[in-house]
Amino acid sequence: MEKRKNSVMLCVILVLICAVGVRSDASDHRYKAGDPVPLYANKVGPFHNPRVPNLGFPNVVLLLGLNFSETYRFFDLPFCSPDHVKEKKEALGEVLNGDRLVSAPYKLDFLVEKDSEVVCTQKLTKAQVAKFRSAVDKDYYFQMYYDDLPIWGFLGKVDKEGKTDPSDYKYFLYKHIHFDILYNKDRVIEINVRTDPNSLVDLTEDKEVEVEFMYTVKWKETDIPFEKRMDKYSQSSSLPHHLEIHWFSIINSCVTVLLLTGFLATILMRVLKNDFVKYAHDEEAAEDQEETGWKYIHGDVFRYPKHKSLFAAALGSGTQLFTLTVFIFILALVGVFYPYNRGALFTALVVIYALTSGIAGYTATSFYCQLEGTNWVRNLLLTGCLFCGPLFLTFCFLNTVAIVYTATAALPFGTIVVIVLIWMLVTSPLLVLGGIAGKNSKAEFQAPCRTTKYPREIPPLPWYRVTLPQMAMAGFLPFSAIYIELYYIFASVWGHRIYTIYSILFIVFIILLIVTAFITVALTYFQLAAEDHEWWWRYVGVTVSFDSISFLCGGSTGLFIYGYCLYYYYARSDMSGFMQTSFFFGYMACICYGFFLMLGTVGFRAALLFVRHIYRSIKCE
Repeated sequence: MEKRKNSVMLCVILVLICAVGVRSDASDHRYKAGDPVPLYANKVGPFHNPRVPNLGFPNVVLLLGLNFSETYRFFDLPFCSPDHVKEKKEALGEVLNGDRLVSAPYKLDFLVEKDSEVVCTQKLTKAQVAKFRSAVDKDYYFQMYYDDLPIWGFLGKVDKEGKTDPSDYKYFLYKHIHFDILYNKDRVIEINVRTDPNSLVDLTEDKEVEVEFMYTVKWKETDIPFEKRMDKYSQSSSLPHHLEIHWFSIINSCVTVLLLTGFLATILMRVLKNDFVKYAHDEEAAEDQEETGWKYIHGDVFRYPKHKSLFAAALGSGTQLFTLTVFIFILALVGVFYPYNRGALFTALVVIYALTSGIAGYTATSFYCQLEGTNWVRNLLLTGCLFCGPLFLTFCFLNTVAIVYTATAALPFGTIVVIVLIWMLVTSPLLVLGGIAGKNSKAEFQAPCRTTKYPREIPPLPWYRVTLPQMAMAGFLPFSAIYIELYYIFASVWGHRIYTIYSILFIVFIILLIVTAFITVALTYFQLAAEDHEWWWRYVGVTVSFDSISFLCGGSTGLFIYGYCLYYYYARSDMSGFMQTSFFFGYMACICYGFFLMLGTVGFRAALLFVRHIYRSIKCE
């Protein structure tokens, strides 16, 4: 117990250290007149890939720590580059987030105003003109960071007015940028960037063009305190009309939970009460009377499933992912993931997943040994690969795609080495230690009824009691409780909105767990009442179909979420191109698979408690 507490404290401390470690060079953010303020150019990319409908650019912001937009390095476009391009040393989470910060060509010293300062005069070749024109055509935006404050703006504009033929469009590049900076005493509070619509360069024709890049800096005092300078970036998700939608989602989910839990509790309590009375009467009336219903299979319901190693591994991986999710919510609710704390979420995910691998090892091996499994080493290896294996293969493919496209999503070799070392030196040892502890726990599987030597034959079941219809019923209700909130999550991860209302998200998560547990318990009862005792794994002939009522029904919500991915991709976004499409469906497949394991674990645990309870309440021979 003491070791577990120490691990939890170490996890929180490491995450907080990593979160603090992604700040800018100016750690205290205090300056004197004329002091240099760090300005870093980050990346460029097409704003409409992905795109969230009905958003104006000045009012949108990128997700604080998790964004999978198609982006490239700032100087992949032929901007004016400083004499010595300095790359900022980035934390692990920043690199995973696709941030590639380098020194910007603009000099914005504290309280120093500039008017039409020339950055450089550059003669663009035909190839460079074509490159800029392609970027303008795709609505490329740029992103920078000034004293840890984000800056973004468009590179140019396309003149389509009065023109129906795309060949008649005119393409213009903005060459003059205005920086408007607000300060409070010795601190930078806010920065806005705007482009001069009258200072343009025509890029329509394929010819060499001479461009004079300029910028203007204006300073203005404000009374906004430094502590509230990030508030403007989170206000978009807490505007009244957005909050109304969020609360509507909560009310919708709560009504679903109340109706479902009330209905199930009433039905199950009444039915079970009648069952208990009936079985007690049968025991007193006739000892040789044939049993029916769920009591009839008391000698088979706790029969250990085949492929118990895979089942235990899925349980261990799901428990780890559940623990990871809880820790992420705790950090979010205490304010670690404030807007533009770059890479904090990715850092937390990597660190917490590594430190909780011992939970997966302990849970899987302990449960596997309870099921009288003997090859616990193989079970431990299966546990370690069950989630990480598909995630690793997906990453290898998508990282290769990003390298081919020279996108910032491609991880440098050094970062890959760091992740491999974390897996080898932290994740794997903790997984093994957890497995050894689970093997030595000497826990026994608690079965209220003795298992008979030979299993009973399962009667023919109607079509709606087989696995797929049951999964559809089990997944639809939990999904209906979260689908409204899913849009905002997708708009953050795959679009340009920010999501900071973690309290509402946490409530929705709790509702999701409750609905998943209740619907799984209900379906398990109906299955047992139909005298079907294979609630662990189900077999059709000699072909294993790996269908578990308790586990698959609990995890089927993950399949519904992936189905929502298809809807979102085709109906709610303008994503295009092989890279963005492969990233969307590849990483969402991993996320939905994680939901499947996590919710499957929740469903099974709830069903196991229920089955133990009802069979403990009757007299079993």
